[in-house]
Amino acid sequence: MRVDKFLFCVRLFKTRTLASDACGKGRILVNGSTVKPSREVNPGDEVSVKVNPVFRRYKILNLLKGRVGASKVPEYLIETTPEDDLFKLKMMRDISSLSFGTRDRGTGRPTKKDRRDIDRFYDDADSEDDVLDGFTPDFEE
Repeated sequence: MRVDKFLFCVRLFKTRTLASDACGKGRILVNGSTVKPSREVNPGDEVSVKVNPVFRRYKILNLLKGRVGASKVPEYLIETTPEDDLFKLKMMRDISSLSFGTRDRGTGRPTKKDRRDIDRFYDDADSEDDVLDGFTPDFEE
């Protein structure tokens, strides 16, 4: 079975085209070497898929005829990614979810009232700085 078709069938990629593109970009390794999308895979082969910043590793157990449901994937594929690589992925997800200065997901753009409140907040902060501009402390020299 072709590697791009296998990756699509075991739900590692949403479409076969995405799996084929990943092979063309060198993000797919079979037994440690980069492959073209047409490369045949067999049971026992190790497939590595680049997920920044690591490669997720899978061992092929069986070949299949077509795309299967998510509950049947463990019959055809087992993940062999080392724990430290999985930890790196988890840390990257956690860091990306902490993007500062962004609004909560699903809240959309600020309304006109929200923008006015934001502007008022920043104007108040600027005016406090203006008050301190003329201030000269009494120091003995």
